[in-house]
Amino acid sequence: MYKNKAENGRNNICGQKIKLFRESLPEKTSQRKFAEMLQVHALDIDKNAVQRIESGQRFVTDIELKCIASVLGVSYQQLLDD
Repeated sequence: MYKNKAENGRNNICGQKIKLFRESLPEKTSQRKFAEMLQVHALDIDKNAVQRIESGQRFVTDIELKCIASVLGVSYQQLLDD
């Protein structure tokens, strides 16, 4: 049987880490500002999508994960580690 959810029922395993890294950026970065930063890097995402990713309600593609990691200045592996 295929697993489409994490063991905790979330739709991704990186959302909590994304939130942690976003909140630890040197300049205070809201979800809206973070979405704008991602848009500058050609990732078409809005504030609501960021909120859904961070809360585990939305799946994250590998393309999105790579861009998010780049904008946060971390490796994608750091976003996936427990």
